[in-house]
Amino acid sequence: MQKPVKLTPARAWRTYIGGIQIDRIHGMEGTEDSHFPEEWIMSTVVARNAGREALEEGMCHLEGSGISLKQFLSSPDAVALLGERHVQRWGTNTGVLVKLIDAAERLTVQVHPDKDKAMELFHSPYGKTECWHVLGGRSLDGEEPSIYMGFKPGITRSEWKRCFDEQDIAALLGHMHHIPVHPGETFLIEGGVPHAIGKGCLLVEIQEPTDYTIRVERVTPNGLKVADQGCHQGLGFERMFDCFHYEGLTLEEVEARWKIPARRIDQVCEEVVGYDKTSCFRMERFEISSRYQFHRTPFCGLYVLQGSGRLDDAPLMQGDQFFVPAGSDFSLVNEGTKPLVAFACYGPQS
Repeated sequence: MQKPVKLTPARAWRTYIGGIQIDRIHGMEGTEDSHFPEEWIMSTVVARNAGREALEEGMCHLEGSGISLKQFLSSPDAVALLGERHVQRWGTNTGVLVKLIDAAERLTVQVHPDKDKAMELFHSPYGKTECWHVLGGRSLDGEEPSIYMGFKPGITRSEWKRCFDEQDIAALLGHMHHIPVHPGETFLIEGGVPHAIGKGCLLVEIQEPTDYTIRVERVTPNGLKVADQGCHQGLGFERMFDCFHYEGLTLEEVEARWKIPARRIDQVCEEVVGYDKTSCFRMERFEISSRYQFHRTPFCGLYVLQGSGRLDDAPLMQGDQFFVPAGSDFSLVNEGTKPLVAFACYGPQS
């Protein structure tokens, strides 16, 4: 019977700063926000950062070995690890990437390609539709956690490009909806939709497994100059605007389409986002007071956000992450004073 495989935490350099709340999940005190504000989970993807191409940041490895998860899944056992239907449809990769994101500054205004544009422009079967589940956050400089997403009605490509050419940041932000966020809320960000995570947000992001990010700010809010490649990802400053969907919506329409209510599965498990909202991924949240049995689950990534206990007979603590092979049977047992909170993150619908 297959059992979960423990992975080492993988941090990735980004243009923005943050990460102190992720450090605290791992029991690290006295640290500061830095350019490593993300922890990547079940990652077979390397972060795309101009000037850091030689580094393998963001890639997960099996604990205690030099074997990457990507290498592990490319073995002759791929069908047993991922499931026959998944391998037939998607090959020997997970088809998904998960991140913890702790932003101490607003991220640059950006967009990711949908599947069609990703194939046309990057020759990739995956775009970068993503979903944010808000875990919490912090008040910074008098600002509460918030996000920006979706064009307001009437925004055209020529106006959006003007804002970029003139670096009219107030207009860039003003052309999108600014939404305060609270713990437990979930937002789907489809490929083509402009967006930015606001200062102070702590969230878990599940997405298609690419790092194609088109940025329309040349300098981050913290003053770091973004390289040309970091803006257009090799497409050039004209063609990068092909990645945006110039569809204007009211705030009510944005929330009706992209704010997702959780669906209760049982007393312990709720579905945060399901295949009824997107075929790209699925995510569940577990809050375990005593013991919970996983029985012949599809492959997934498992992340322990809070608490301590055991995975079968092995010690378990917050910040642990695992690759769970298809067909695994195992139990999570809470042995701490707080609920054991974990997320299971699944690949695309097969």
